[in-house]
Amino acid sequence: MIEIRIHGRGGQGSVVASKIFAEALFLEGKYVQAFPEFGTERRGAPVQAFVRCGETPILVRSNIYEPDHVIVLDASLIEMVNVVSGLKRSGFILINSDLGSGNYNFPEYRVALVDATKIAVRHKLGTPTTPIVNTVILGAFAKITNLVSFTSLEKAVRDYAPVKIDENVAAAKETYENVKI
Repeated sequence: MIEIRIHGRGGQGSVVASKIFAEALFLEGKYVQAFPEFGTERRGAPVQAFVRCGETPILVRSNIYEPDHVIVLDASLIEMVNVVSGLKRSGFILINSDLGSGNYNFPEYRVALVDATKIAVRHKLGTPTTPIVNTVILGAFAKITNLVSFTSLEKAVRDYAPVKIDENVAAAKETYENVKI
């Protein structure tokens, strides 16, 4: 079983990202779960969402405490939340950041960076002050982990993105093709 934890802020699309990625995995024949955890339910508050997938039915019904991979939609959360808590040594941490990898001290993990904010703004996803980066970062995550094909991710985005379907697909494709590890 593969477990993924997504860290974001309320309004960035963490919950929708978990649903979209779970759907992409499902389209490839995997058993899946996707669910959120909220603290204070307000825009901008830290939010976690989770995805599990496997080759057999998933019977576990708890939060994910030892993820295989972590996605961080807002790099400022790294200062507030221990985003690597429990992350397996072989895991990826994918960070939405316009900074170089030298700005993050995670030597025991594989770090991938993508400026999802810039791409979301360019594709007019959300607003310039509040971009929605969820589908953008999923393109990068699909590429670095090889858990799903871009074809399955695109279908899931088309099925679950609530607005601007073509823009969401184009943004995910851009990060899929340009993520840096």
